[in-house]
Amino acid sequence: MSEISMSTDHTVAVFSTHDAAESAVKLLSASGYDMRRLSIVGQNYATEEHPIGFVNTGNRMLTWGKYGVFWGSIWGLLFGSAMLVIPGIGTLLFAGWIVAALEGAVLGGGAAALVGALVSIGIPENSVVHYERELKAGSFLLIANGDAAETAKAKEILANTLAVRIDSFSKKPASVGV
Repeated sequence: MSEISMSTDHTVAVFSTHDAAESAVKLLSASGYDMRRLSIVGQNYATEEHPIGFVNTGNRMLTWGKYGVFWGSIWGLLFGSAMLVIPGIGTLLFAGWIVAALEGAVLGGGAAALVGALVSIGIPENSVVHYERELKAGSFLLIANGDAAETAKAKEILANTLAVRIDSFSKKPASVGV
């Protein structure tokens, strides 16, 4: 497991527009935040649906639809990409490190992939339900991970953006008895 995927602290910001989300990513980048520690999730308004399960961690996938330019610029900044068609939500696109969490969850398909990926990184299920509603409404999630200091820095920077909600989560490792 890589150093980045082992981290258990996360800051999640919700943005109502792709412009606001893109501006936040650029602000984090300009502040020196490690782009390998960011992911973004949002809908793409594609012209046709495709099966669940396209994950691409190598070259960037091609995109289409209403936000093609947005996703192209985001994929230029972040590492990894995935596309899933989730019944009831539509086509969701993922960019960044969270793709690694998706790879195992995709086998479950549908909303289970989204819930499984977010819960596996330490986001509580009750918050995942809220984020799922936000995604259905067309919002974008920006997820920063790292140690407590890194995610606190991300939260401080994101407080100066157009985020409609910013949450922090820390998954405590299980203690081992002697």
